[in-house]
Amino acid sequence: MDLNAVRTFVTAAETGQFSEAADALSITQQGVSKRIAALEKYLGVRLFARTPRGAQLTIDGQAFLPHARELLRVADRADASVRPGRRALRVDIVARRIITSTLLHDFHRAHPAVDLDIITLDADLDAALTAVDTGTIDATFHAVPTHHRLPESIRTTRIIDEPHQLLVGPRHPLANARTLTPHQLPGNRIWMPGLPTHGEVADYFTELTTTFGFTIDRLGPVFAKEALLEEISESTNLATLIGDGTRFLWPDSYDLRRIPIRKPALIYPLSIIWRTDNPHPALLTLRDYLHSRRESAPVPEGWTPRWA
Repeated sequence: MDLNAVRTFVTAAETGQFSEAADALSITQQGVSKRIAALEKYLGVRLFARTPRGAQLTIDGQAFLPHARELLRVADRADASVRPGRRALRVDIVARRIITSTLLHDFHRAHPAVDLDIITLDADLDAALTAVDTGTIDATFHAVPTHHRLPESIRTTRIIDEPHQLLVGPRHPLANARTLTPHQLPGNRIWMPGLPTHGEVADYFTELTTTFGFTIDRLGPVFAKEALLEEISESTNLATLIGDGTRFLWPDSYDLRRIPIRKPALIYPLSIIWRTDNPHPALLTLRDYLHSRRESAPVPEGWTPRWA
C-alpha cells in the first residue's frame, strides 16, 4: 500500500477539498486525484463521493479513515526509530556500575532533552568495534591500544583516565591506610574472579602486575558483586581493585574501605568510539560534554600501559 496515497487520502478527508489537500501536501490537485484513484483501485472500493460541496467520504471511506490514520502513525514511529536526531542515541556503557555509567547519568541530567538508549554489550574491543561499524550502537567505551587496527570508518578519542583503588574490609592489614603506592601491593591477595584472560582488560592487568610485581587471583566462581563485597568485608587478607568511578553500595556493617593508589596512580585509559559518518546530532553533544568533563577534572599523575 502506497503511504503517500494514504497520507493524501487522510488529508483530503480532513480538509474536505482536493484543492486544499493539494495545497497542504504541496502537490497539484491532479496529483491528489491520481493518488486517491490509485488507492481506490488498490482497495477495490470508492473512498470519496465528489459533490458540488467537495469530496465527501463514502461509507467505505469512513470505515477506512481510522485505519489510515493508524497506518500513518505507525509509519511515523518507524521513521522516528531510525532517523538520526529523532531516535534515541544508543550508547554501550560496558557495565552499569563503572565510570561510564556514572558519566552517562551525569550527561542525561545535564541534557535531559537528549533521548538515550543505554545498553551493556558485554563485548571485547573487537566486538564493540563491529557493533559501532555496523550501526548496532552509536558509541561505546573501551581501552584502545595505539597499535590496534581500526576500521577506516571508526574514530576514537581518549576521554577517561580512571585511577584504581584498593577495596578491603575493616580487618585487612591495610584497612587504615589513607593512600597506597603500587609498590605496597605485592604480598597482598588481590582477588578478581572472572577477570578476562584476553582482550584489552587482560592486557592492561598483565602489564600492570608485571610492572609492579604482584599477582591477581582470578580463581573462584563468579557470583554477583554483592557476594564479592561480602567475602571481602569478612576477610583479613582479601582485597580487590576497583575503578575510582565504580559505584557500589553495601551495608554499613561491612565497613569496606576504598583506598586510593597514588605515586603513581594506576590509570585505566578509556576512549569513546564512534563512526565518523554517524549523523546523530546528540553524538556530538555527548562527545563535547565528555571532553569538557575531562578538562575540568584532571587526574593525578599516573602509570598507564605502554600501549595506551
